[in-house]
Amino acid sequence: MPLSPAEVWNRLLDRARQELPDQTFQAWLEPTEALSIEGSTLFVGAPDQFTADWNDSKHAGLLSSFCPIVLGYPMNVVFRVNEERKKRSQMDFFVAPPAAVTRPAPIQNGSSSPPLSQRYTFDLFVIGKSNELAAAAAHAVSQAPGKVYNPLFIYGDTGLGKTHLMQAIAHDTLDRNSGTRITYVAAEQFMNELISSIGERTVADFRRRYREVDLLLIDDVHFLKGRKEATQEEFFHTFNALYEGGRQIVLTSDRPPSEIPGLEDRLKSRFEWGMVADITLPDFEHRVAILKQKAHVDRLELTIPDDVIHFIAEHVRSNVRELEGSIIKLLAYASLKHKDITVEVAREALRDKLRAIEGLEAEPNGKLTILTIQQAVAKEWGVTVDGLRSKTRTKNLTIPRQIAMYLARELLATQLVEIGNAFGGRDHSTVIHSIDKVQESINQDSDLKTRINRLRGMLETFISAPVRVERITAS
Repeated sequence: MPLSPAEVWNRLLDRARQELPDQTFQAWLEPTEALSIEGSTLFVGAPDQFTADWNDSKHAGLLSSFCPIVLGYPMNVVFRVNEERKKRSQMDFFVAPPAAVTRPAPIQNGSSSPPLSQRYTFDLFVIGKSNELAAAAAHAVSQAPGKVYNPLFIYGDTGLGKTHLMQAIAHDTLDRNSGTRITYVAAEQFMNELISSIGERTVADFRRRYREVDLLLIDDVHFLKGRKEATQEEFFHTFNALYEGGRQIVLTSDRPPSEIPGLEDRLKSRFEWGMVADITLPDFEHRVAILKQKAHVDRLELTIPDDVIHFIAEHVRSNVRELEGSIIKLLAYASLKHKDITVEVAREALRDKLRAIEGLEAEPNGKLTILTIQQAVAKEWGVTVDGLRSKTRTKNLTIPRQIAMYLARELLATQLVEIGNAFGGRDHSTVIHSIDKVQESINQDSDLKTRINRLRGMLETFISAPVRVERITAS
């Protein structure tokens, strides 16, 4: 009796588990499932196109080679996207989707909003100092739409969680009342639909679609800046109709209403009627929590050690999207190199990303230089590189200058004369005094020691062949 697709695939997986590193198997093969056997080809479903392409290029040949051994006859293994999972978020590369399926937004008069991602819920939103006000306001809005904080205006840079909070409001509102009429669109889509309705003479339908809802969610409202008067006019009347009807409005932008150029004053004032809450960059502890949450959701707690999570959190500071992207790049790199995930592997995998994020200059060959150290110290202490090189002896320059000299000596083993020349032509005795002064301060000031260690860790990412430099310890 011939084996079923699932039985064939399970036999191949058992053999693959013996041959591949655990994190490779967990990241790329565990999320798959057998689909069908057609002739001598086994089709295997992957949760997304990225995973399918990666498995086809990296693992399909190896798996096919196992077939004569474990099955007794040859067979080709081909990966393709599982049709039932095509709606998954692009970030969900490494695990099966949550039990709850992606929730489509309600259809409104023949037009539908984009589907709501099941990952954008309050339960999966990590709250920290940078977003606690916005999160609290979003919770309040979902519990009493149209009653408090109307409109709710959330602003912040890209990738910090504005869309997550907006969709979380929609999820929670629908959970409380499944009959809630919701429209969720980007401001650009609102504008394009208005233009189309004018050309097709269906403006009345357009207005009904947007003005007869219970919850209107408009993402990236800053796209209204400088738009034609008709677009802002229509948005103004839509806003008024919903507000006067006690219906909830939630808006997001990359800046506060008062700073959106080309936006009519009457719209700015209305956007500020309710609650304006910002989301800023997460601090170190918040970044660690975000990474641990992602590891938990993607079932990667055993794959990514805590020291690697702390390393990524320390060095990737731009936004949540970059943090998640770093995890994905690290998993892909470790799988390609067949290495366990360690701090050193993370340093290798994320080298270009870390440099781009820090905005520092290195030599084309990737080596650390005194200039890079000067830039990093100047950025950390809020001064300029020219200031570090100047003859000025004010305290706000003297301390970071001494620290930069100390790091140049510690990380590069540069000669004292060369260090002195790089800092405005100072003699070697001044450099020695600076280095001794920093070491003395480190022994007495644990906060300074921590700060310098953190800076040292970031600078080590520029070293082409990673060197083992002992962390500063008080003597």
